Amino acid sequence: MHLSRFPTVRGRLLALLVAIALPIACVTALAALTTYHRVIAAIEIAQSRTADDFAVRTRVWHRGALRTVLAAGSVIAGSGTQGTACEVQARDMLARIPGYRAVRFVLGEGRICFASVDSGVTEADMASIAGRLAKLPRSVSRSLKGLPAARFDRVVLGGRDHLVSQVGPMNDGLLQDGLLLADPDLLDQVFELGGSADGVNVALVSRGEAVVMHRGEHGTDDVSWLPEQQAFPSDGQRWEAFSRAGIGRSYAARLVTEPDLYVIASFSQAPEAAARMQFMALLIAPILTLVLLGLVYLRAIDQHCIRWLRGIEAAARARSTQQPQARAPIADEMPSDMRSVAEAFNTMVDEQEVRQRRLQTALDDNRFLVRELHHRVKNSLQVVQSYIGLTKRDYRDEARLALADAETRVHVLSAAYRFTLADGEMQPVRVDLFIEDVVTMITNLVRNRDQWVSSRLNTKATLSVDRVIPLGFLVVDVASRVLRSTPGVSVTIIVSDVDEATLEVALEADREIAPTEPPKIFAGLVAQIEAVQVEQAQGRRLGSWRIRHGA
Repeated sequence: MHLSRFPTVRGRLLALLVAIALPIACVTALAALTTYHRVIAAIEIAQSRTADDFAVRTRVWHRGALRTVLAAGSVIAGSGTQGTACEVQARDMLARIPGYRAVRFVLGEGRICFASVDSGVTEADMASIAGRLAKLPRSVSRSLKGLPAARFDRVVLGGRDHLVSQVGPMNDGLLQDGLLLADPDLLDQVFELGGSADGVNVALVSRGEAVVMHRGEHGTDDVSWLPEQQAFPSDGQRWEAFSRAGIGRSYAARLVTEPDLYVIASFSQAPEAAARMQFMALLIAPILTLVLLGLVYLRAIDQHCIRWLRGIEAAARARSTQQPQARAPIADEMPSDMRSVAEAFNTMVDEQEVRQRRLQTALDDNRFLVRELHHRVKNSLQVVQSYIGLTKRDYRDEARLALADAETRVHVLSAAYRFTLADGEMQPVRVDLFIEDVVTMITNLVRNRDQWVSSRLNTKATLSVDRVIPLGFLVVDVASRVLRSTPGVSVTIIVSDVDEATLEVALEADREIAPTEPPKIFAGLVAQIEAVQVEQAQGRRLGSWRIRHGA
């Protein structure tokens, strides 16, 4: 079949699909085989996970109860209380944990401590239960933090069910035996199946067949769903066997605590049977179909589509590797759809080159204008500073100090623009270089001969010009106020890195300075720098501010 007679890619693919549709229809039954195995595997995994889930739930609850008994018994034994005091402590523990009904501890030297919040449970009942459980084998916890040998069971007292946890003795000899009676609802919540549980039975089984807790379609006393064999697979694998009622079922068992406390989950085989019935008719379907369809379509798509797309891709990648002359190939045998795409791509490339040239020209012009504008601002600030310096010579006292202060602030602006335009382009300003320049100007313009201004700079941080200018104003303002008010004072400006993204600016004097109220504009400067004041002016410290930056 000559697909070149179809002008479009869609036409060629549709023609190919029609040509192979009939053979595919004959082998589609194979499609169900893979699905069938996946469904069976999913059912088996789900059943195994059900047993794992209930085993984990039971272990967590059981070990929690044991740890409660051990902790309470150890505390009571260590406290040395006896009689009523011991009973009060044990009763207080029961009152704090809902669902715990009674507890009995055999402490060192045979002391007995008993408490109950259930009037139907007496000390004699607890002693009887302890004696009966003592004759049965105990389970050893498999947790990493080993617990003493314990026993878990269910008893009936006064017509009510109780869960029993027995543990002991402790290695330190303080607790010889601990016995706890709990409400079955606590473990009943653990065995809540949730959702549909059709055909599912889960039970906590002790001594081979004694059902401690059960959930499912059968009653608690009905053990006919349990497997015939008494021993369960030790590898934890799911298995199929006949129940005691002679019905084939699937089972999964997990050891909760050694030697004989298991979670057994039983599942109906109806899902597997339904899966087999559903997919049996299509057992021979999709593998050959997928192989045939894949090979034919891969060759057709590669021959009539992919190679042209690769040409467009190669042209696009060539342009990204400094080959601007690259264009998508165009040939007479190309499908019309693909030819249209290649032509559109080449047209787009041509238009992009024109726009890029125009954009680059506009960008160059804009950079030149911005650079020239900032140079003008810098030069204007220098002129203003010079005029203030000349005018200052004609004044004395307060007027001269005011002009010197203004000249210093103008120098802050001028220095900031000088640093940010150092390489002809706007760039962040090195804080240490800028502060050093500001300190020099304060020394030259503001201080008296008996005063001194120095700096300790230990930072490589940079700030944008919009933040470094108010930082300079802040330093000038604090230093100027101190120099004016305190003859003979020495001021040190300290700039250091707190961490990679934070620097700290602090000012110190060589003597204690009475704090003065900063001007109202001072708060605006702090906000513009986005600084946080960490120390107020007090004693020799004139203030400390922390500033986040992008380093």
